[in-house]
Amino acid sequence: MLQKNTGIVLHSLKYNENSLIIHMYTSLLGRTSYIIPISRSKKTALKSTIFQPLSIIEFDADYRPKGNIYKIKEAKNILPFVSIPYDPIKSSIAMFLAEFLYRIIREESENTPLFTYITHSMQWFDECKKGYANFHLVFLIRLTRFIGIFPNTDDYNEGHYFDLLNGGFTSQQPQSHNSYLNKADSKTFVTLMRMNYDNMHLFQMNREERNRLLTLIIDYYRLHIHEFTTIQSLEVLKELFD
Repeated sequence: MLQKNTGIVLHSLKYNENSLIIHMYTSLLGRTSYIIPISRSKKTALKSTIFQPLSIIEFDADYRPKGNIYKIKEAKNILPFVSIPYDPIKSSIAMFLAEFLYRIIREESENTPLFTYITHSMQWFDECKKGYANFHLVFLIRLTRFIGIFPNTDDYNEGHYFDLLNGGFTSQQPQSHNSYLNKADSKTFVTLMRMNYDNMHLFQMNREERNRLLTLIIDYYRLHIHEFTTIQSLEVLKELFD
């Protein structure tokens, strides 16, 4: 049955000489996989170039009962990026975030708030002209709200420890495990929680400080997401923003 859907491209993989497997997070079906033909013809209805990381695609797919990979018949980019593909820093951030989402999103069901969050975030990022060095940090920490692991910062006071395992602050070091941040990192983590897309340019950090925050965020995800695997594009991202 043909059905129209909208998806965010997470990952693409060459299947054989003539096909690509595209993994997308869709508005109707959550995470789903599709197959498209590879064609060099200018007249082809499906151009593989539109399936770039985090591109937002409207498409018609042939959904079959009990299937797990579906055929896309037609597709178009409904929100073409004007800066991300042509800016090496933005494209590196987009590649990292796409891989990150590919690793952590596994739900095969509709989640409109999550889909809307990713879509609006990438639109904002594409339109932003400066001051976006902290975008990936804000994106990742705000993403936790939509997947059910948003940290609780209500109980923070100067000198508290952030319990990574339980997602909250405590005045004493946890005794039952070692997954917590020291006082300095806990204070930095609170600073991160105060950032949003509109004010993040006010938080000036060097590359080392930004990478430290990124490490803390990834450690937090790793504790709460089952089988969190290595992100290949992470090292490239850490070299940005001298």
